[in-house]
Amino acid sequence: MLSDRFLAWFTSTLPDRGVKASGRAQAGFYRLSGGRLGGRFGRGPVLVLTTVGRRSGQPRRTTVLYARHDGRLVVIGSNTGSERPPAWALNLLATSEAEVQIGRERMRVQASEVGGSERARLWSLMNEQYAGFDIYTTRTPREFKVFALDPI
Repeated sequence: MLSDRFLAWFTSTLPDRGVKASGRAQAGFYRLSGGRLGGRFGRGPVLVLTTVGRRSGQPRRTTVLYARHDGRLVVIGSNTGSERPPAWALNLLATSEAEVQIGRERMRVQASEVGGSERARLWSLMNEQYAGFDIYTTRTPREFKVFALDPI
């Protein structure tokens, strides 16, 4: 299995367009295979997140690392340490309802940004399974959004 550090380095070497294209391709493989292909990134589990494009109004799909905590799904808008936040995070801020697919299961979710001590706790939880998030923070002064996704 590839190490978290290698995966963090590899994604940092791709231009933004390459990361986006890679994410779209992974989302397609994931959806078609019910999560058997593209269902993990390093040790971290991956879900397909479908948001509503804040400008286009069209569905936008991408793969995102996640963790489960107290009946919620947790995701971090790191964009592999880019200066810009990922489009999906901006989409969630504009329209908080979304859809996730985990394996073959799909569900509607309500997203909320998490702050304070809860953010720190969830950040730590996410880093236990994928250490890349701490590495990404060294690349930008931007604070990454942490979201909790609650089933609707």
